Amino acid sequence: MPEIAEVETVRNTLKKLILNKKIKDINIYYEPMIESDLKTFKKDLIGKSFIDIKRIGKWLIFETEDRYLLSHLRMEGKYFIKDATEPKEKHEHVIFIFTDKSTLRYHDTRKFGRMNLIKKEDLYNTESIKKQGYEPGNKNLTSTYLLSKFKNKELPIKTVLLDQSIISGLGNIYVNEVLFYAKINPLKAAKKLTKSECELIIKGSNEIIKEAIKMGGTTIKSYTSSLGVTGRFQSKLKVHKKENTPCPICNTPIKNIKIGGRSTYYCDHCQK
Repeated sequence: MPEIAEVETVRNTLKKLILNKKIKDINIYYEPMIESDLKTFKKDLIGKSFIDIKRIGKWLIFETEDRYLLSHLRMEGKYFIKDATEPKEKHEHVIFIFTDKSTLRYHDTRKFGRMNLIKKEDLYNTESIKKQGYEPGNKNLTSTYLLSKFKNKELPIKTVLLDQSIISGLGNIYVNEVLFYAKINPLKAAKKLTKSECELIIKGSNEIIKEAIKMGGTTIKSYTSSLGVTGRFQSKLKVHKKENTPCPICNTPIKNIKIGGRSTYYCDHCQK
């Protein structure tokens, strides 16, 4: 699944390629992907241009003169830029056609991605945006904040950190890496974390996400260089996908277990 660093990479790349191009038409091949009324969706976008692309958590926010188009890539979503003459591929479900004969194509093998067109003034009243927690790097992401979120949670900290209403943008890859950085066992109940452990989670999140964005994200499995950008952060991963390889700190073999149905990689010596 594309996580915060990957979505930020897509945002920065698209900004260089599609801004200020006028939308001539929109072809929608899988209607459930559009959460807005389809006729309104097309009417309010055709003839407009994307003048900026923002991001909140894992949501891409395409800005026109009077609307925001919210786009979530979910598990397998990707954007491609292609010439209008290129034939449609099987999993291209939404195609924006620009007047310069280029196209922006949303490709999603599993069809989980969603788009929603809203008025600008409704952005922070939209449920999917309103419930987002603080992102790594936000000054409001403090140990006091995390302790208040964790205090009644019996669930493993691994599961809790995947909750976007607590820390926005972290997914499975970076949660595994952050917990290794903080030397916290992923099975530990969230409510048992200490102030110092919360501070390590914050420090690890800030450092890891900053470096991952700088390196274009992590190119593994579902996130690929669909826009000609290859993520290089996979070379920096300490535990994710490192099952049975030596821990970089103590040489104990990295373990892989399932927590809440998600593959969890950790060192049971360093993360006791």
